[in-house]
Amino acid sequence: MTRYDAVEAGSYRVAREISIEGLSSWRDAVAPYFVPGRTVLDLGAGTGLFVRAFTEWFPDVSVVAVEPSADMRSASGLPMLTGDACAIPVPDASVDVVWMSTVVHHVRDLAAAGVELRRVLRPGGVVVLRSLFRERHGGIGLFRFFPEAVRALSGFPTVTEVADGMGFAVRRLEAVPQVTAVSLADKASTLRQEADTLLRSLSAEEFERGRKRLLTAAAVETGPVVDHLDLLVLRTVGAV
Repeated sequence: MTRYDAVEAGSYRVAREISIEGLSSWRDAVAPYFVPGRTVLDLGAGTGLFVRAFTEWFPDVSVVAVEPSADMRSASGLPMLTGDACAIPVPDASVDVVWMSTVVHHVRDLAAAGVELRRVLRPGGVVVLRSLFRERHGGIGLFRFFPEAVRALSGFPTVTEVADGMGFAVRRLEAVPQVTAVSLADKASTLRQEADTLLRSLSAEEFERGRKRLLTAAAVETGPVVDHLDLLVLRTVGAV
């Protein structure tokens, strides 16, 4: 999984974190799996956005956070374990839900990750992903201003590649809306090239052209910025 240095971790928190209110649709989307008494593993927890959200939304659920980057863990200010998808530092059959938010495209060995996920999941457990997939990117407004960033999707897996690669079956797939920013102007003010996998693929000239497009639109367009990421729920093969 990709690791971030201290500068990128700080930029990530500025540029990528969304308000808990803006993520409220995700609370409703994952609620069927976050049953009181269950243990949720936030794998690749980053700076702790969803750890904080889950603690607020589901106070009767236990959340264990795992993050490979020391700088991300430090930036979070939260207790986190060191590990990644191929080396998860929790006991066998100890979690009911594995949550992976914008993480799976960083996993280089899906088969090894699948072995680890099945090891840590209890019977009937599920893997719940919030992600962008190569073939499903129409709901991302970023490409309107940075069309060249689409080429970065060549490094993103498809839904089928994730499920088959990790050895799971697809239980649920749907796009979930989120309020990414309160306005385009707010989005422009927090834009950080180094904090976004898609934007990091751009040259300096491409990024600057896109930033100017965004600023031009922000000068005339009001209202919240709504994007869609996919909710993908995976179950072990043969489970119902």
